[in-house]
Amino acid sequence: MGFLHEFLQQMVNGLSLGSIYALLALGYTMVYGIVKLINFAHGDILMLGAFGGFFVLAAYGVTPLTFVLALLVGMIVCAVVGIVIEKTCYKPLRNAPRINALITAIGVSIFIENGARVVKVIGPNPKEFPTFKTVNFPIGDVNISQIQIIVFVVSIALMFLLTYIVNHTKLGKAMRAVSFDRPAAYLMGINVDWIISFTFALGSALAAAAGILFASAYPQVEPYMGIIPGLKAFVAAVLGGIGSIPGAMLGGFIMGIAETLTKGFISSQLADAIAFGILILILVVKPSGILGKNVSEKV
Repeated sequence: MGFLHEFLQQMVNGLSLGSIYALLALGYTMVYGIVKLINFAHGDILMLGAFGGFFVLAAYGVTPLTFVLALLVGMIVCAVVGIVIEKTCYKPLRNAPRINALITAIGVSIFIENGARVVKVIGPNPKEFPTFKTVNFPIGDVNISQIQIIVFVVSIALMFLLTYIVNHTKLGKAMRAVSFDRPAAYLMGINVDWIISFTFALGSALAAAAGILFASAYPQVEPYMGIIPGLKAFVAAVLGGIGSIPGAMLGGFIMGIAETLTKGFISSQLADAIAFGILILILVVKPSGILGKNVSEKV
């Protein structure tokens, strides 16, 4: 019974953590699906969103209303940042070799991290993130905390909202058209530049929400907090099939569960190694990911 209790508890923890990875992985997969770019600055958008929420909650206290306000402020700020990054850093390189854009993404990431360190309102030192008091709700032998419920509910709600936008709105249809065939989308009268900017804004807003949820569950914020979650979310996107929205969600949950089970039953020091070991395994066994499709390229 002890093993079963521990297993169920780690599964709950894994679903909560995995939902954060899934939100972050959605940004990677949407941007890649539209412009075939791995935006390695995406994890740093998580950091900016967490700090946006931090300033709101530090100023007004932690209540359900201020938490919603913190989410909205963080998502709006990061959506604007995402558009600015796309317009200034990635748009000029849209027709350049992909390696140029990849190096630029790494440069943007380093710029954001170190820029945050020298800005006085953020600074290099970790800060405690204001969050709700931990209240546990026992369900049988498993404890689910109030924060875990909030993280899971908000993440699932945002995933459903994104799925609705992509599959049931004109904007979503335009996004799918640009992803499928950008030149044809131009010819059909779609404003491709605007759709790409909207995709960056949407992905950055989800990253901001993931940052606030991550900081609520692990209440500390600092300039480098987005590096490891960003890399793990990238692994989740590749695992599920980069370019596939359902794949990003699935990959996020698998990553979260794998990490918590490793911490619970093997060693907390091996959690990161297991995560990146999964990346190596999926690239060897099925490079397109679980829900990804093999795409042939004409030479």
